[in-house]
This record gives sequence, structure tokens and C-alpha cells, in this order.
Amino acid sequence: MIIYKSKREIEKMNEAGTLLAECHKEIKKIIKPGMSTLEIDAFVERFLKKNGATPEQKGYQGYPFATCASVNDVICHGFPNKKKLKSGDIVTIDMVVNLNGWLADSAWSYTVGEVSEKARHLLEVTEKSLYLGIEQAVIGNRIGDISHAIQQYAESEGLSVVREFIGHGIGRSMHEDPQVPHAGPKGTGPMLKEGMVLTIEPMLNTGKRYVKIDEDGWTARTFDGSLSTQYEHTLAITKDGPLILTAQ
Repeated sequence: MIIYKSKREIEKMNEAGTLLAECHKEIKKIIKPGMSTLEIDAFVERFLKKNGATPEQKGYQGYPFATCASVNDVICHGFPNKKKLKSGDIVTIDMVVNLNGWLADSAWSYTVGEVSEKARHLLEVTEKSLYLGIEQAVIGNRIGDISHAIQQYAESEGLSVVREFIGHGIGRSMHEDPQVPHAGPKGTGPMLKEGMVLTIEPMLNTGKRYVKIDEDGWTARTFDGSLSTQYEHTLAITKDGPLILTAQ
């Protein structure tokens, strides 16, 4: 069941999204070679606490961290750890912020030092694919219009789209209806209506789209060891077009 939000409820979610975006801006300032993703995770937890918010995914189905930290061939749900980042790494930090009971969800990818042209191309295409998907998030379109726009562009740039992990509705719960795939035919799926709030979060690989899961039961990697990255926003469907609640 899709839970539609009122204008006031969207404003509350926008407050959570604004705080989340500020946290990502701070991460961009501090991330560097020699830093660990566990240090980034601790920073995020301190930042949220200082601002009266909590990391929603910590404890979710037993997940032990405030963030997901996915490096290089990790697609998503990577565990923060003590390994030092090195120049050339690409890192996606994904978090869900709870502010006064309302949630916002956003992942952003970062470069560490100088990265390869292949990595930079992956980052640029993934970010652009997110915004192409958002452009389709208008009243009267369908979820499949978002999916198709992302897939068509990503594959035209020689990249593959992960199918196993998708966007979703969000509000007081982290995962609500509708589901938002990042590949598929246009004109399919639920119709977009005013008051829907959802995430769009494409994950693209430089190699094949297939996934394998580590023994921890969470960390998802590219099956062939190729690079992967993700960008994600939370947005509301409004009569004036898509409103990005996690805009940086």
C-alpha cells in the first residue's frame, strides 16, 4: 500500500533530508587517503547526534553501523571497517536519517585522491542517470518511466544496471511501497501521484550486472570484481514536479 504524504509531512521529511545532505557535504570535506570507512561512520554518528537525529539503519535487521560504506567492487551494504582508503578508491556512503520520526535516505559516491578515467566515467554516468530518472518522476508518469530512463542511458554508456537492489517509498518507515527498479520498460508499474515520496538509487557497474553476497550476509559485490557505484536521492512527487528532499 502506498502511503501518500501531506504537504506538512513532506516538509518534515525535507528537514531530515536537509540534515542528511549537510552530512554528505561534511564527508566530502574530510574523506582522504589514509582514512578508514569506520572513521567516516563514527563521524556520521557524531554529526547526527549533535543535530538531534539518529541513523535509522543502525540495528535494522541486525545491521550494526550508522552507514553503509561500499568501496570499489562493493555495490551496496558494505560494512565500515578499519582498512585505510588509498588514492584511486571510489567510496559510496549510504545513510538513512531519522529526524523527529521522519526519514530521508541518500547515498553519495566519493573519490579518494586521483581516480582512473574508468572510475570517473562510472561516477559521472551513475550520477547523471539518477537525475535522468528524477526528471521522469512527475504526476501521470509511471515507475517504469524512471526505470527505463536510467537503464537506457546507463547501457548507452557501456555500463550495466544492478537489478537486485531498488528504490522504494519512504516516510516513517525505511521501506514502503512502491518499489522503484532501475531497469525495465517504460509505461509500466504504479502511476506517480502527488504526495508520493520515494528514493531513486541506481547502482551501475563497469562490468556485468551480476551480484554476489559476502559471508556477512550484507555486503554485495560485483560478481566479476568490476567497479560499482551508486547515487541516491529521496524525492517527493508534487504538482510542481519532483522535489528533491536530500539535495546538496
